[in-house]
Amino acid sequence: MKFVVALVALFAVALAAPQNPDASATIVQQTSDIDPQGNFQNSVQTSNGIQEQAQGNLVDNPARASPEDPTAYITQQGSYSYTAPDGQQITVDWTADKEGFHPKGAHLPVAPVA
Repeated sequence: MKFVVALVALFAVALAAPQNPDASATIVQQTSDIDPQGNFQNSVQTSNGIQEQAQGNLVDNPARASPEDPTAYITQQGSYSYTAPDGQQITVDWTADKEGFHPKGAHLPVAPVA
C-alpha cells in the first residue's frame, strides 16, 4: 500500500511540474547558402518565434603583421531574436571578425567611455 501511495505522489509531482513550451518548437523556415570561396548566408525561424540570420565573408589578409597571422579570415555579421520569459522581445545584432565578437542590443549594458 505504501508503494502505491508513493507511486501516486510521484506521478502527481510529475504532472504538476511546469511544462516547457519551447520543447516542442519546430523549424518553420530555414535557408543556407555556401559558395566555394567560403562565403555563406543562413537563416532559421522556429514555431515559437526564435529567429536567427548570419552571413560571412572570406577576407584575404595580404598585409600580415607576422608569420603567425592567418593569410585569410572570415568576417561575420548577423542577428538573433526571441521572446524572454518576461515577455520582452530580445534582439541582438552582432559582428565577428579577427578582433572578436561584438554584440549590440537594447537590453545589453554599454561600457562607459573613458
